[in-house]
Amino acid sequence: MKILMMGLGGIGQRHLRNLRALLGSQAEIIAYDLRRDMPVLTDQLKVEPGVTLEEKYGLHIYLDLDEAMARKPDVAFICNPTSKHVEAALLAARADCHLFIEKPLSHSLEQVDELIRLVEKKGLKAAVGYQMRFHPCMKRLHALLQEKKVGHVLSVRAEIGEYMPGWHTYEDYRHIYASRKDLGGGVILSQIHEFDYLYWLFGLPRRIYTLGGHLSHLEIDVEDTADSLLDCEVEGRPVPVALHQDYLQKPLSRFCEVFGDAGRILVDIRSLTVTVFDGQGNQTELTAYAEFQRNQLFLDELTCFLDSLQGKSTPMVDLRTGKQSLRMALAAKESLDTGKVVELKKEME
Repeated sequence: MKILMMGLGGIGQRHLRNLRALLGSQAEIIAYDLRRDMPVLTDQLKVEPGVTLEEKYGLHIYLDLDEAMARKPDVAFICNPTSKHVEAALLAARADCHLFIEKPLSHSLEQVDELIRLVEKKGLKAAVGYQMRFHPCMKRLHALLQEKKVGHVLSVRAEIGEYMPGWHTYEDYRHIYASRKDLGGGVILSQIHEFDYLYWLFGLPRRIYTLGGHLSHLEIDVEDTADSLLDCEVEGRPVPVALHQDYLQKPLSRFCEVFGDAGRILVDIRSLTVTVFDGQGNQTELTAYAEFQRNQLFLDELTCFLDSLQGKSTPMVDLRTGKQSLRMALAAKESLDTGKVVELKKEME
């Protein structure tokens, strides 16, 4: 198998490390990236001195995309900035490459349907990188909801907050894609994992209303805070879902709390726990994943994708599914910009 990596930033290198761990020498890996001075990063996003990416992973980095594509890769990993995803994916799909596209699918809906049609016409496999669906806490929450552990869902509250300048200490936060409008940044799209798992658990909202904006001292040209209210429907019943996102919190805050007419579920991603309470407020279950290592999410995600290439499974999040969370995020951005409620119509996935 010949794999082309498009982008060797933090997430690109994580996938590169994991591909080598899973496939070893079975895969020939090449890369396209214009940043020849990109340092080698560890799993903890620390710089590993004294070695180059070429030396460490045995790959050739091309500065010309046509030269890289001339090597006829079988699979392309799209890990460049968000605003470049669809352009790169279309190019690779036209060359019959299977696709792994980092989240979000894009920064707009432009050419997304064209990409979906092309991939389906050619019978290619394509996945979007939403690894939170592989998180043991989220899988447990999904199972509890399927079991109706807390009865009918009445409301949901989710949050993710993390200090963005601390993400990549090896580079200036003002230059990374998450901080730049032209690269598809902003807290709504950069932290789109929450939209994806809320879609997975509760379906597509009927409408979204968002408040927030660039409210902090951060030197960025995108929103750093967003509070969205999603009008969902579960089993014919209205379910309000509140989502808070920010680039500001220290320490990290990440949780999802589900309120039902027979109890409550609290998922705390930071403490790796899932707690269930009954209708009287008594704790009935506490599941802790203290030994869980975050990189396992990405390994499981890649294993699922690689299995799909062999026909053993289907991607957890295909392009049609990935489009739905993008629609949700773009509706939130539109609402933030206009101050209006944005309607979302269901469409075939």
